[in-house]
Amino acid sequence: MQYHLNGFVPGNLEQSELVRSKSLQKKSKQVPDKTDVLIVGCGPAGLTLARQLSVFPEINTCIIESKPGPLLFGQADGVSCRTIEIMEAYSTSELILKESYWLNQIAYWDTNKKEKNKIVRTKKVNDPRVGLSEFPHVVLNQARIHDLLLEGMRNSSTQLDPIYDCDFVDFKINEKELNDPSKYAITATVLQKKNKKSYKKKISARYIVGCDGAKSRVRKSLNIPLRGDASDSAWGVMDALVQTNFPDIRVKCFIKTRNHGSILVIPREGGYLVRLYIELDELDNKMKTSKENINLDQIIEAAKKIFEPYDFHIKEVPWWSVYEIGQRVASSFDNLTDKKNKNEFPRAFIAGDACHTHSPKAGQGMNVSIHDAFNLGWKLSSVLLKRANQSILNTYNMERRAVAKNLIKLDKDFAKLVTRNEGKNNYSNNNTSRDIRHYFEKQTGFIAGTSIQYRSSFLTKRNSKYQNLAKGFKIGERFHSNKVKRLADGRILHLGHINKADIRWRLFIFCNNSNPLKKQSKLQKLIEFIYESKNSPIIKYTPKNVDIDSIIDVVTVFQHKNKLSIEQMDDFFTPKKGKYQLRDYEKIYSSIPQNDIFKTRAINQREGCIVIVRPDQHIANILSLGSYNALMSFFKSIMLPII
Repeated sequence: MQYHLNGFVPGNLEQSELVRSKSLQKKSKQVPDKTDVLIVGCGPAGLTLARQLSVFPEINTCIIESKPGPLLFGQADGVSCRTIEIMEAYSTSELILKESYWLNQIAYWDTNKKEKNKIVRTKKVNDPRVGLSEFPHVVLNQARIHDLLLEGMRNSSTQLDPIYDCDFVDFKINEKELNDPSKYAITATVLQKKNKKSYKKKISARYIVGCDGAKSRVRKSLNIPLRGDASDSAWGVMDALVQTNFPDIRVKCFIKTRNHGSILVIPREGGYLVRLYIELDELDNKMKTSKENINLDQIIEAAKKIFEPYDFHIKEVPWWSVYEIGQRVASSFDNLTDKKNKNEFPRAFIAGDACHTHSPKAGQGMNVSIHDAFNLGWKLSSVLLKRANQSILNTYNMERRAVAKNLIKLDKDFAKLVTRNEGKNNYSNNNTSRDIRHYFEKQTGFIAGTSIQYRSSFLTKRNSKYQNLAKGFKIGERFHSNKVKRLADGRILHLGHINKADIRWRLFIFCNNSNPLKKQSKLQKLIEFIYESKNSPIIKYTPKNVDIDSIIDVVTVFQHKNKLSIEQMDDFFTPKKGKYQLRDYEKIYSSIPQNDIFKTRAINQREGCIVIVRPDQHIANILSLGSYNALMSFFKSIMLPII
């Protein structure tokens, strides 16, 4: 549906324009006196975190937002491959792929060497991110991503809804209760608006998470500074319906001119809308960049000069803004800014723009914010549900701050390439679109979110001596999916899509090339240990009154050469579950000859291996089929014993 043809109307693509344009917001409910987790801010980080917590009826979550209702348009647009993988964990990837604009190509333009007043295409290439994931890199309005997360929250067991028109003021931590996760150590003050009046309210919480943007009040309450650089480089951004004869208006473009600055062109979903990032240095370098002194007409005029000699007529602008290039990262992502005691555990966190700010041109803001929250969400849930030791909360700052620092470095380098003038940051003016292309290709894994590798810790055993058993599954990186065949019905599907956002750990057992049906085979011995031994993490950490796969899910992948059928399989491979103790036939798979996972992920076919995957889809460890003690030891450092 080309729903931008007659103007921009936000909302669900499958609803009529009339319904979308007249959609009403729910009235805000009252702020509770007490909650397990208080989330401040309904940006991508806050909603992703709320979406994760909303799955569990045992967890009380309150999410507040100062704005009167959900985001309708504007802000971020690029959705990375890794973000779609995460949205698949929430079962919303199909809608994203259906509604989004797929960026299959990138075009690069420079000033014509012979005619300085014209621009010329220097290169048009396929997007280098193709193949890094089973999902593409796409463009979709951030508001629509928010819609999908909100819909998931409302459809969850908790039916969670944000409380809008509610300002966060500050909070305090009771230091005496800091290390007892059962205590409501947080006391926050909020102002809830009602009938044009504001009412002060105190709320007690066990944890608080600031997802409230670059000017985060939660971060300020923690006295955590943002450290980094600002710039005098001003950029305008607008979503526009454009009448033009520019040939690449429906292709992602980098246009770099010598005299008029640069433009990044991002075609948007719907077939007509386009986003433009426009360099504005030429307007006034001394001018403070804000909507008060840079208006839309100035941005449009700057764009027209860059597009010359092509026609460029703006018909409608549903959203626009101005920003400076500034790269900053918080000194800490939690309240333990001066952690001295290993027995101290955080109670307050910040995520998204609250802890890292940068330019939007690399398309990382929304994506990295979602990844922050996805990392924190399973850890908070696991602690609140008493499944895991609260020490896992300490790893959030370690893992995500390292990513943020790399993001800031990338953004600085990228800014130098695309900025025209030399200013206080000594940006070079000699770079061409070729330089941009080479840098983009070099950093494509990071930009796609697929090459993020977490540091070694008790959650991520990067020093494992068994890494060589599956070289294509790098410990610390996310589990790179591959197609396999489900043994029960022969369906071909992606193995990684088993990794749903249900905070379960997963053991992917890749069989060796010996007969797996022999009673004394490595596989049979491993399966018997997992399901029968008192030392098995499955037995040790799974309560008696729940399904055997509730805490740790076990999935077995055979080699296609084994030519097995479902009737040959031991009962262990299809555990009984639910009220009626029905067998689960979706635990056993085999590789397929045309896309053999053992070959694509460099899995040792002679030895096989165990790949341990964290609830956030990152690989925690790789073990041999006989590493019983190592398997026990790994989970012992993380999980809490059953009470």
